[in-house]
Amino acid sequence: MPQSGETRRPSLRFGKYTLVNRIAVGGMAEIFLARQAGLEGFEKTIVIKRIRPHLSKQPSFVKMFLNEAKLAAQLNHANVVQIYDLGKIGETYFIAMEYIFGRDMRRIIPKAASMNIPFPMVYALKIASSVCEGLFYAHQRTDIYGTPLNIVHRDITPENIFVSFDGTVKILDFGIAKAANQIEQTRAGEIKGKLSYMSPEQCTGKKLDQRSDIFSLGTVLYEWITGFKLFTGESEVAILKTITEGKIYAPSYFQADIPEAVEHILMRALEKDRDKRYQTAWEMQFDIDQFLSGYEFTPSNIHLSNFIKQLFSDELEVEKKLLMQAEPSEPVPIDDEHVDEFEPDPVGAHQDDSMLSEEEDALLLALNSDGGDDMDAHSQATEVLRPESSSSGLLSVQDSEQSTIAVSRRMVTIPVEQNVYETLSATAERNRISLRTLLQSVLNDYARYK
Repeated sequence: MPQSGETRRPSLRFGKYTLVNRIAVGGMAEIFLARQAGLEGFEKTIVIKRIRPHLSKQPSFVKMFLNEAKLAAQLNHANVVQIYDLGKIGETYFIAMEYIFGRDMRRIIPKAASMNIPFPMVYALKIASSVCEGLFYAHQRTDIYGTPLNIVHRDITPENIFVSFDGTVKILDFGIAKAANQIEQTRAGEIKGKLSYMSPEQCTGKKLDQRSDIFSLGTVLYEWITGFKLFTGESEVAILKTITEGKIYAPSYFQADIPEAVEHILMRALEKDRDKRYQTAWEMQFDIDQFLSGYEFTPSNIHLSNFIKQLFSDELEVEKKLLMQAEPSEPVPIDDEHVDEFEPDPVGAHQDDSMLSEEEDALLLALNSDGGDDMDAHSQATEVLRPESSSSGLLSVQDSEQSTIAVSRRMVTIPVEQNVYETLSATAERNRISLRTLLQSVLNDYARYK
C-alpha cells in the first residue's frame, strides 16, 4: 500500500487486462506490466507486448507481430517464456506473456562487475545449460501432425537470456525466429539479430538451422567466462568480417585458469564450420552438465537465486512496490492518450537507444561542428528536430518548441520517401540501435574513408 503523501498512478483498462506500468518502449512495440483478473479474486501478473498504434495500420508489421505470437505460443517449456494470449483491442494488436521477476544477463554481468564481483564460471555454465535445454526443446518442436517446425531463435544474446530471482533461466523473444511454415517468410539474405552474436552463416545470409543458435550461445558463454566480447569492430561491416574471417582465440588466452574441458566446449560451439560444431543443443548441454557434475562445486537453482538476489538487493524492494502500486478496481478505460501517460520505470527495465521514441529517432544527423564524435554534456543547447509527413509524400522535419538536448552539433535535415524511412528504421530495429545512431555511423564512416 502506498505511504501517506504518495501519489498512486492510475491503472488503465486494456480489454480484460489492467495495465500497471509501461516498462519499455521499442521501435515496434510497447511493453507493459499488467494484471489479469478472474473469478473469486483470481489475479495474475503478466506482461503485455502492444504493437505501437502507428504500426497497426501497416500490414507487414502486423504480420511480423502475429507470426511471433503464433510461433512462440506453440512453445511450452520451463526455460522458454510462455505466451498466454494473442488479441486485438480496437486497432491495437497485443501479446500477453509470462512475467518473470528477475533480470536479463545484459544487466547481471555489468552489475556484478560494478560491485567488483567476478561472475562465477560455474554460474555461467549452469545458465548456458538451461539455455541449451530450452533451445533443444524449441529446435525439436513439431506441429500436431509431427511435422518439424524447424524453429531457429536467431537472436541468442545476453538480453534475451533471463534469470529469475528464484534461479530459473528463461529464453525471451522468439520474435525473429523462423519456422518453415511462417506466413511472412524472411526475405533472402536479410540479416536479423544483433551483429556481435551472429553465426557466420547468419552473417552471410545462408539458410539457418539449429546450429546457428549454438554458435550464438557459444559467443555469449565465451563473453561471460572470459570477460571479453568476442566479435567487435568500428562498423557493422567490420564486425561481420571478424565473425566470418577473424581468428577465435582459445579462452585460456584471456583466462589462464579456465579448465581444459570448458575450453573444449567453447571452441567446439564456436566452430565456424557448422558441420564441426555441436549438432544439437542437447550435445552441448550434455558436455556442460558432465563437467559440472565432476567439478568441485555444482550450483543449484537455489545457489543461483541467492547470488542474483544479492546482486540486486538494492532494487528488489522497489520492484516489489511497483508490483503492488496499482489498484485493480476502478481502472481508467484505455486509449492511446492514456497509454502515453506511462513512463518506462527504471526498475526492472533496460532502456537504451533501441527504445527511443519515434520522435527521437528523427531522420536527421547531429554532427559535431569540429568533426568530433563525442557529445559535450555542457555545450550549448539546440532544438530537437522531429520527422513529420509532408504533403509531398516526403519526410520533412520541423523544430520542436518543447524539447531540447544539450549538444553542440550541426543539424542536417534529410527529406526521404516514406518507404526509405521505413527501410532504414527496420535496419536500425534489427540491429537494436536508434535510427539516429545508424545514420551517424554510416555518414561518419563515409566521411572517414571517402
